Amino acid sequence: MKNFQLVSAFVFCGLLVVMTSNAQFTYGAKKKTAAAVQTDTVVKQKTAPVNVTPNAPTQVVDPNAKPTKSIDTTVIGGYNSKAKKSLRSNYAFFSETNTRKMVQERVPLPYEKLREEDALFSEFVWEEIDGREKINRPFVYQAYDDNGDQRLFAILLRAIEKDGVVPFSAEGGDDRFTTPISLEEVNSMLKGSLDTQLVQNVDNPNIFDTTIIYNTKLAPNPDSIYTYRLKEQYVFDNKTSRMYCRIIGIAPIASIMINNKPVKRTLFWMYYPELRASLAKNEVYNPRNISSRITWEELFESRYFNGYIVKSTLDNYNDKMLNALYKDPTKRLIEGDKIRQKIFDYEQDRWVY
Repeated sequence: MKNFQLVSAFVFCGLLVVMTSNAQFTYGAKKKTAAAVQTDTVVKQKTAPVNVTPNAPTQVVDPNAKPTKSIDTTVIGGYNSKAKKSLRSNYAFFSETNTRKMVQERVPLPYEKLREEDALFSEFVWEEIDGREKINRPFVYQAYDDNGDQRLFAILLRAIEKDGVVPFSAEGGDDRFTTPISLEEVNSMLKGSLDTQLVQNVDNPNIFDTTIIYNTKLAPNPDSIYTYRLKEQYVFDNKTSRMYCRIIGIAPIASIMINNKPVKRTLFWMYYPELRASLAKNEVYNPRNISSRITWEELFESRYFNGYIVKSTLDNYNDKMLNALYKDPTKRLIEGDKIRQKIFDYEQDRWVY
């Protein structure tokens, strides 16, 4: 009896083992939830082998590297940026060559000497030339010749750079040529205000280099310099019975947008007698006939432009501009014409008929 119980127990355990092993293959696999699938994917991605490129370049840190300081000297403004010489003769004239020596060798005629003892009348007048007027369009003529940009402001910059004409500061309304400035200071006016920027060093990423750049937000646009201010002196010479108008200085004025409002800024002054030699070597654009061009020196001396008076020494005890005395623009133009008429009447009154 005991043996029968042991045999039956053994057979029952074997059947359990067989049934358990068959159950693993009989029933379908249990579906995994989305969270479980995502977990397996993340695990597989984490455990995926990373391909490491052999001999990968590593950054070498130079412990002796020191921070540097540099200044951005890029010329901003668009003037004289396309000054290219023609490799062939650009004219059909047989006498002309690439160098055009006839133009480059021009010299202005010397002034007739005026003595202070012979001056019966002498007044200073400041007037402005607006290049947007039709008669003044040559001041902003946008073309390039062998000399470079043909705009008057570009000619002034070349006179400073190549001919050594000295510019003078216009800060505080100074127009008496008291403070000379350099070409670098003139270029900085065209770039805007100075700003500092930190750049990571190439040799050592733990240190930073200082770069001084120019914020061009307050930089004048090349097309915004279309106004020029002239300082002139009218002298009636008793010896020749003639009224002379001598230009003393010329200053370009830029129009800068600040808070969406145009603000005029006088860039610098240039002494006109020193500038005459440079102006005599540059021709003025003639829209009707290119063969009858005149020089810029002849244009100023013959007064082939239109200007309006902004200040004078006639009845001006406070030495103020007309825009400070009269808020109405029309009133300023009328007062400027009155000043011009007074000077003309003084010359006519000296004659006896």
